[in-house]
Amino acid sequence: MDSSKPAKAIKDVVENAAGKVADALTPEAPGAPGSAPPSLDEPTAPHDPLPPKEEQGAPQTRTPTGAETGAPTTAKGQQGAFLTTSQGARLRDTDHSLKAGPRGPVLLQDHHLREKITHFDHERIPERVVHARGAGAHGVFTSYGTGETVTKAGFLKKGRETEVFVRFSTVLGSRGSADTVRDTRGFATKFYTDEGTFDLVGNNMPVFFIQDAIKFPDIIHAAKPHPDREIPQAQSAHDTFWDFVSLHTEAQHHTMWNMSDRGIPRSYRTMEGFGVHTFRLVNDAGETVLAKFHWKPKLVVHSLTWEEAQMLGGMDPDFHRRDLYDAIEAGAFPEWELGIQVFPDTPEETFAGIDLLDPTKIVPEELAAVQPVGRLTLNRTPTNFFAETEQVAFHLGHLPPGIDVTNDPLLQGRLFSYVDTQLTRLGGPNFSQIPINRPHAPVNDMLRDGFHQHAVHAGVAPYRPNSLDGGNPFPAGEGDNAFVDLPVKVAEAPKIRANPASFDDHFSQVRLFWQSMSPVEREHIIRAYTFELGKCYHQAIKERQLQCLANIDPVLCAQVATGLGLPAPEPTLPLADATPSPALSQLGREWPADGRVVGIVVDADADLDGVSQVRRAVFAAGMVPLLVAPHGGMVGDLPVQRTFATGRSVEFDALLLAAAPAPAPDATPARDEKAGAANSSAVDSRVLLLVEECWRHAKAIGAWGAGVTALERAGVAGTPGVVAGDSGTDVLTAVQELMAAHRVWERFPVSAA
Repeated sequence: MDSSKPAKAIKDVVENAAGKVADALTPEAPGAPGSAPPSLDEPTAPHDPLPPKEEQGAPQTRTPTGAETGAPTTAKGQQGAFLTTSQGARLRDTDHSLKAGPRGPVLLQDHHLREKITHFDHERIPERVVHARGAGAHGVFTSYGTGETVTKAGFLKKGRETEVFVRFSTVLGSRGSADTVRDTRGFATKFYTDEGTFDLVGNNMPVFFIQDAIKFPDIIHAAKPHPDREIPQAQSAHDTFWDFVSLHTEAQHHTMWNMSDRGIPRSYRTMEGFGVHTFRLVNDAGETVLAKFHWKPKLVVHSLTWEEAQMLGGMDPDFHRRDLYDAIEAGAFPEWELGIQVFPDTPEETFAGIDLLDPTKIVPEELAAVQPVGRLTLNRTPTNFFAETEQVAFHLGHLPPGIDVTNDPLLQGRLFSYVDTQLTRLGGPNFSQIPINRPHAPVNDMLRDGFHQHAVHAGVAPYRPNSLDGGNPFPAGEGDNAFVDLPVKVAEAPKIRANPASFDDHFSQVRLFWQSMSPVEREHIIRAYTFELGKCYHQAIKERQLQCLANIDPVLCAQVATGLGLPAPEPTLPLADATPSPALSQLGREWPADGRVVGIVVDADADLDGVSQVRRAVFAAGMVPLLVAPHGGMVGDLPVQRTFATGRSVEFDALLLAAAPAPAPDATPARDEKAGAANSSAVDSRVLLLVEECWRHAKAIGAWGAGVTALERAGVAGTPGVVAGDSGTDVLTAVQELMAAHRVWERFPVSAA
């Protein structure tokens, strides 16, 4: 059923069907590790490799030079039923080294041992210096055709479908860090267009810390763990970060975005993406415009609370990648619209007084609307994380005809840095031949040899001009749709290390962002600054950053200063006049519930028929129900996904209670610390903790039957966003209406109005 239909319609359908198909099968929760269930005993009958799971995909089976092979994507996977060496020789044993007798030394001639260990020793390649922690997925981009007037890029022609691979990431942490840290997120999209690959490599924030790429090592060195102790990992709550951004004040705008709820997204699926830079577009008539790229999520922007982010860092550090892959497996395909802000291509390269080459500035959407040009749908998970997500190589210089760069100094530096990085990480210049990076357009580049050359080049003349290869390859002529570096006039000027004067304003847009926030979001920003600065050791750094906050807003500065126990300084610059931009706020609207997770507390005495109806209704609404019970296995005929010991509130977007379970046998502090000091409550204390956490994280909560008792025991009955009813479907209907706003923020009054 279409998840956009009203909740009452879903309820009616479920109730009508319940009597007829009481025992109907419903989808299982996502997360099964393999494509077939395992046997109890070790399998011994040889058979071919199992197929991938239904939601898994892989790079197309193209040659290193971009030609289609017609082979299935599984052709790149393991073949045959038997274990072999890397050269295909079958092996009888891989459990024992070749020794001189059962107790003798291992022999140097054991070529299988050497191959196996050598390959293992080299399984890891250097991780990315930044964006090391990431997750990727395959999908398709479908163009609306609305971009044809401003660019001749073929993938934006009406109805054109283009395969894509998207990698989401954090910036600061290593590969082993947690997903839910406060950080900027990468949003990098590889479009496999038939005119050459286009890499749109952006972030979930539209501005960056620096204006010139020469400062990139500085901001990363400042934000990364301290070099002496290698701590703290994957966070900015430390002295070196705040030392840098309080001195290098062009970083204040991005810092404000990072301290807002944008720094802790609920999911990659509820995260905006931005190209950050201004690009130059050219259409078929040769006309040019300047443009900024935006990704708008179907589910709209939504974030975690700070406590949820901290809890998830411990109990599920893979939360964001798990959410992404489970949503795809469940059929709740993540979607974004690609939009562009278009500006006249004037010699000044400004719009409404905003310098379009300054990557620390935005153009508010109220001044230049974001025009949708196509839809991105992620519908396949990787088959192999290393081969795809880890080896994918992005570069801003991968541009199709119709899209060109500008003189943004940060963009200019990235054009050098990305290629340089891939040479080190991926072992040589032929990284474009790795399957995930292979273009879907014909390649005839004359780039020969080098490490990891997979192509087998024919001909004897890899140079131009030549006659020995019949002149091939030939330059593209007029009408052959070649990429052309646009002949933009470069102003006569001296060589100088400096920024234009328009780059000097470091505070007006930070104030714009602050004034665009709702009171709830302002409270969260105050808390973030207070927490992060409170982690700094040196008072001077805290005082210096407070001075920056004073130049942004006196309320913000005073509130943070109070939390730090320091006086609030006076501004040293006039406070800018800024018109709030409603597009910057996450709150105040309603959104679809696709892929949301609903926890349902049950026990053997619960209304299991009602639970079954609710479970089917949740699936029908495009969401995922997880049953939480005193023990694993089954409750009645229903499968249990979480127990009171293994489940935690942060996994759920809403909570339903069909029971008020008595303490389970494992509800003792010796077995589970969440059980509390004593097992004296009539309701399992872990259920009460579940309710309490969902309540303070502003989530919708509902109960019926015996579940109402749990609400009363937890002391939350009758408070905003807590629903009690006579039937599960009635309660679900009310809870769905609350979920449309993501959270029940009216539950908590705010002071930072």
